[in-house]
Amino acid sequence: MPYLIDGHNLIPKIPGLSLKDIDDELKLIDWLQRFSRLRRKQVEVFFDLAPPGFQVQRKFGQVKAHFIRQGATADQAIQSRLIQMGKAAKNYIVVSSDRQVQASASAAQASFISSESFATELLNLPEEKTNQPAQDRFLSAEEIADWEELFRKRPGNAPKLPGKK
Repeated sequence: MPYLIDGHNLIPKIPGLSLKDIDDELKLIDWLQRFSRLRRKQVEVFFDLAPPGFQVQRKFGQVKAHFIRQGATADQAIQSRLIQMGKAAKNYIVVSSDRQVQASASAAQASFISSESFATELLNLPEEKTNQPAQDRFLSAEEIADWEELFRKRPGNAPKLPGKK
C-alpha cells in the first residue's frame, strides 16, 4: 500500500531530526527514500510553509514531496488528495498523529497509523546491503599472499596475461 505522510508531524518523532533544522525536510526525505527502497512502497510526503518561489511538487526516487504554500496546510492537502482519489483512497496508508488528518483518512476509508508508530518502523529498517564492486573491496590476507606469490614467480614482476606469450 502506498503512503501519504504528514511530514512536519513525523519529523519530531525521529531521533536526530528537528523542525528547527534548515534542511529537516530533506533529512526526512532521505529516511523515506530508504524506506521506499527497502519496502518497495510509494510515498507521498506533505510539508507546510513552502518558501516563496519553491517548486510545489518534486520527485525524489519513489518519494513524491508536496510543498504546500502559505495559505494552506499539509493537513488540508492530504485531505484533498484523499478526496481526489475517491474509492482508491482505501488502498493508502496515512501517517499522522494529528486527529483531524486521521479523521480525514477514516472518512476516505484509508488506513492510518500514528507518526510515532511509523517512526519506530523507520528506525527498525534493516541495514541496506551494498553490492560493492570487487575493485572496491579489501583483499583478504590469503588473497594478498596469492598475489605476492604470483608476482615473485614472474620475471620482471609482471603476471603473465592469458593468451600472451
